[in-house]
Amino acid sequence: MPKVNTLNFNTDWQYAEAPESSDHVQLESRYGHFINGKFVAPANGRYFKTINPANEAKLADIASGSAADVDKAVRAAKKGYKTWSRTPAKERAKYVYRIARMLQERSREFAVIESMDGGKPIRESKNIDIPLAAAHFFYYAGWADKLDYAFPNRRASSIGVAGQIIPWNFPLLMAAWKIAPAIATGNTVVLKPAETTPLTALMLAKVIQESGLPDGVVNIITGAGKTGSAIVNHPGIQKIAFTGSTEVGKIIQKAIAGTNKRYTLELGGKAANIIFEDAAIDQAVEGIINGIFFNQGHVCCAGSRLFIQESVADLVIRKLKDRMETLIVGDPLDKNTDIGAINSKDQLDKIKYYLKIGVNEGAEMYQPSCRIPQKGYWCRPTLFLNCAQSHRIVQEEIFGPVLAVQTFRTVDEGIEKANNTPYGLSGGVWTDKGSKIFKVSSKLRAGVIWANTYNKFDPSSPFGGYKESGMGREGGLHGLMPYLELN
Repeated sequence: MPKVNTLNFNTDWQYAEAPESSDHVQLESRYGHFINGKFVAPANGRYFKTINPANEAKLADIASGSAADVDKAVRAAKKGYKTWSRTPAKERAKYVYRIARMLQERSREFAVIESMDGGKPIRESKNIDIPLAAAHFFYYAGWADKLDYAFPNRRASSIGVAGQIIPWNFPLLMAAWKIAPAIATGNTVVLKPAETTPLTALMLAKVIQESGLPDGVVNIITGAGKTGSAIVNHPGIQKIAFTGSTEVGKIIQKAIAGTNKRYTLELGGKAANIIFEDAAIDQAVEGIINGIFFNQGHVCCAGSRLFIQESVADLVIRKLKDRMETLIVGDPLDKNTDIGAINSKDQLDKIKYYLKIGVNEGAEMYQPSCRIPQKGYWCRPTLFLNCAQSHRIVQEEIFGPVLAVQTFRTVDEGIEKANNTPYGLSGGVWTDKGSKIFKVSSKLRAGVIWANTYNKFDPSSPFGGYKESGMGREGGLHGLMPYLELN
């Protein structure tokens, strides 16, 4: 592939510290698909650009996948499966473990490019996303030769070729969630990253290539919606794993209805963060901030609905506003940045649309006085007060740094309001009483409930939702099951 000159990502912004990118990071000027262990040009010869949302600068040209490219990748995966499925489990584990180690060794490079391509603060990429991605490969490497213990008295065997489609909010981490359990259990993969954040998936392809993983075991096709549709509809794929919007998830369900394809869907969310009067208020406020403003609110399990018990509502809201005033919105590569750039212009337009809806619905909008850069895609952290259950900003997923606040009086009222949503992915409970934690968490219809913390993840813990938040689980022992025949 042709190479671009080494890039220097310094800007004319002022920093308290040198940005993480003050050293140089090297990117290709053009990336092809990764098929059968090699990078290849797209069949139609078409490319699209991926940009840095913080400054709108082009980063690279990316291959635009067609049905022909998907078919080529599926054929490579089917061929690779014949060998990989027969490879001894201990040998498969060594490859998965090697990929994890290589991710660790290149973590800084991955972190910088993740923040450049996606807009998230480097502090999050460096300390959360990349370490967690490596941890998932480590975790599933450990399970590869222990399936007899994972599923006693049952015979576990791989299912074939998995088609995997991942979103733009956690590009490398979502790739790890999908690829690691699939290949550890003897399957092969055709994966499509999101069109706005393909770079770290393609970097992962290089790591896979250098790890010596047999050709065809992992194939990565870049493109937009039509590319994903070609993967979903290809007859050579046995399992679909999708993370993304509920709307697209429903389309996938319809597309594979009547086929024998398995599927797992991790979809949207509108999580409730519930603060009771006996909570440690300062700790809870920090949890709220993390729950909604982490990764600019581009999180399916973001705590985007806040329920505060009436007796402490004024105190919590005052502390929340004070804390929001301290947040720094700016260059994702600055180590001091709290909230980075919105992932794309389309997503920023969607967020602005919902801000107008919130005001028109009669909610009180609060934004801190922080400065934001003139170029790029930015949104101040936003609080909506005096919200009602019927408000669209309460019921619909915004996927941005926007928090809708309501109050409640009794425990049962808080639970009822929290469950009054079509989603059921996650939630948070803040209280000093263990009995209250157990009562509330057992009655919330959500797949993941945090108590006195938020947005904590571990490879050994399953993740997934109810209702319109999807079906199936990823992570943990549960994450192995969608990739296995259990007899």
